Amino acid sequence: MTMMKTLLGGAALSILAAAAFAEDPELLVFDYSGFEAPEFHTKYAEKNGVQPSFAFFGEEDEALQKLVSGFKADVSHVCAGSVKKWEESGILEPWDTAKITEYAKLDSNLLGSDVAAASAYFIPTDFGSTAIAYNTDEVPAEAVASLEVFKNPEYAGRMTLPDNVDDAYALAYLATGTTDWTTATDEQFEAASNWLREVHPNLRTYWTDPAELAQLMATGEVLISWAWNETYPTLVEEGFPVGFQRETTEGSSLWLCGYVNLKDGPGSEEKAYDYINGFLDASNAAVLMDAGYGISNTEGLATLGEEALVAGGLEPIDVPVLAQLPMSVELREKQSEEFEKIKAGF
Repeated sequence: MTMMKTLLGGAALSILAAAAFAEDPELLVFDYSGFEAPEFHTKYAEKNGVQPSFAFFGEEDEALQKLVSGFKADVSHVCAGSVKKWEESGILEPWDTAKITEYAKLDSNLLGSDVAAASAYFIPTDFGSTAIAYNTDEVPAEAVASLEVFKNPEYAGRMTLPDNVDDAYALAYLATGTTDWTTATDEQFEAASNWLREVHPNLRTYWTDPAELAQLMATGEVLISWAWNETYPTLVEEGFPVGFQRETTEGSSLWLCGYVNLKDGPGSEEKAYDYINGFLDASNAAVLMDAGYGISNTEGLATLGEEALVAGGLEPIDVPVLAQLPMSVELREKQSEEFEKIKAGF
């Protein structure tokens, strides 16, 4: 390699660099923009000599509609709340877990099932926590010891929740004593909905993306938020007085996303497994954490060390955790319909 570098001129080196980032015509990944970053796929590139090819979607219902309408790809990123709907649409085929080299090392709490399962439609790969972010200069720690803070009139008009049905209901289920939404009864759904309805008048707004939330907190408009873990290090880096309370009495939540194997993909099935195995490799833990995500590979996550996990809002905790696992289509639709009514003031 040293001799080759000596002999090649600058122009030839540029061609080689371009080739190193060439896209593989035998694997098309349907994904959120940003996940095409080469650093996420070093193992795939090492094995295949090229990066995967990518096509992008903005949100998951749009992606599903495109796939149902005939768009073909090999694998797709999706978050857990949409999995059942995708599965019932008939566009997925199960993964053979025996071909997923890190499968036995995946966090069983994120799988929602035994890691010995022979097949699975959804392989969780990346996750994060959702908890209370708060202004430590104006809100004492004891005020956010319980999720009931969102009912506290002292902070009315200075609080916010995500404009995301899964995150909102994760909060509401926890606040009303439900830690597994996959088995939620009608009564538990009603209790969670009523809790959100009671909280609604106290909110300044519903935030739509982390940048908006960071701005709301940095300007002082919002003192308390139900927030994704990425907001915490972002505000810390900006010197903002922020706390991230994951250990309320009622607990906190974990959101998770992963990859599904699309039926009749046009590319190589073998390379679909190369992709998922490369993404789950323990060496990807630090890269994902730098982007604000945890890796579902427990051994990979452990390599980061406690300090990094605490700084990223992903350290182990000793309170109930609601993992936002795939739920029935019926329940998710009920939650979506009710959430829209609540936001409209009904």
